[in-house]
Amino acid sequence: MSVALIWIVIGIFLILSELLLTSVIAVFLGIGAIVTGLLLHWDLIAESSTQFAVFGVVSLAFLILARGQFKRWFMGYSTDEDDAKPNFQRDIGARVKVIRDFNHGAGRVMLNGVQWDAFSEDELKAGETAWVLANEGIQLTVGREKPEK
Repeated sequence: MSVALIWIVIGIFLILSELLLTSVIAVFLGIGAIVTGLLLHWDLIAESSTQFAVFGVVSLAFLILARGQFKRWFMGYSTDEDDAKPNFQRDIGARVKVIRDFNHGAGRVMLNGVQWDAFSEDELKAGETAWVLANEGIQLTVGREKPEK
């Protein structure tokens, strides 16, 4: 196997590994390796020091110039989220369904398809609707009345 083919195979492997890593870095290393392999195949470079220099420069240039755009493509966006609020504050005021009766202030609710441990001063029964008053990380505080914004 030629050295050019080894560079190209490494590049393809790095690009495919990005599917598992999701850091949007390996793809640029893969592009650098493929470019190095192609230049080597076309006899535009020969020495190993030149190969590593081309690999480093191309990878770094693509990383600096294109990483932000690639992340936007892969991560997507949501227009219904309020970016001004931290994630834990976005749920305040959301409607939840009680899925386990509240005993001594503790129960369980469903928010956005996920079950949460919750606390409430109200006696809530399974099947009732409640509103998120606060989010303490992995536990919600809920009540019968919707909080005012």
